[in-house]
Amino acid sequence: MFCVAPPELEATMNVTKGGLVLFSANSNSSCMELSKKIAEDVNTTIMELLIMVYACKTSCAKSVTGVIPYFPYSKQCKMRKRGSIVSKLLASMMCKAGLTHLITMDLHQKEIQGFFNIPVDNLRASPFLLQYIQEEIPDYRNAVIVAKSPASAKRAQSFAERLRLGIAVIHGEAQDAESDLVDGRHSPPMVRSAAAIHPSLEIPMLIPKEKPPITVVGDVGGRIAIIVDDIIDDVDSFLAAAETLKERGAYKIFVMATHGLLSSDAPRLIEESAIDEVVVTNTIPHEIQKLQCPKIKTVDISMILSEAIRRIHNGESMSYLFRNIGVDD
Repeated sequence: MFCVAPPELEATMNVTKGGLVLFSANSNSSCMELSKKIAEDVNTTIMELLIMVYACKTSCAKSVTGVIPYFPYSKQCKMRKRGSIVSKLLASMMCKAGLTHLITMDLHQKEIQGFFNIPVDNLRASPFLLQYIQEEIPDYRNAVIVAKSPASAKRAQSFAERLRLGIAVIHGEAQDAESDLVDGRHSPPMVRSAAAIHPSLEIPMLIPKEKPPITVVGDVGGRIAIIVDDIIDDVDSFLAAAETLKERGAYKIFVMATHGLLSSDAPRLIEESAIDEVVVTNTIPHEIQKLQCPKIKTVDISMILSEAIRRIHNGESMSYLFRNIGVDD
């Protein structure tokens, strides 16, 4: 993560010709890579960001722009039982510290923008990923865009329409970690009948969900399957989707995602799987993972971040960066 501040802030940092000061957190070497990229210890870096933003504010900086390509805890943006909405907490902390503008990329849920009371520019990585498909997959015309779950269908549809390709949706995959059944927090406790709550109440009880067997809606036989999503971290669902697609006749399988967290044993599991290539952007550093798994490829998105910084600093319109961008992109 890094911050951008105007020249009012006295600092021994690199200053551009236009007077823009660009400085990075230095908790570890990976911070310098996306400007240099983002630190591996996310909580330490969040605190560094908040401290630097507050330092800018108390030094009378006119404005402080935060550049956070991958917004941490973005999956924790909904209320689950009585759990906390961590994305809302982070947004409040950043605004309270003195952030005046946020640049991020492909928020897990676009509604997270509403947690902030400052301007938020949610940039898109899809143009870069689409370009990769067109330039690096020679026979992409014989491909089909795949959503590994119905929740990913909108993103897959957007990719398919832009590439003039077909779409397939996998339904019935194993329960994921975000479900209520494995959330671990049953509050209030589950009851067998409405009478256990109060004799006079007749609250209808929901029938428990039961996932159907895995099915693929769409034809993938003899085609290249391109699975699209926004985040790839725990790869179990991607591996299961790849196996299913192989069984249905897909002869090559690609995974395209904006944020490649690729934690734990993900590189090894990908290397041993039916997936031919995993393509992610450099919103998160993953050089170590690439050494462990040559199947992981990187798309550079620094160009759009630098242009966003320049336009905000110069007071120019940001609409150019959102040309032809729809709600589902």
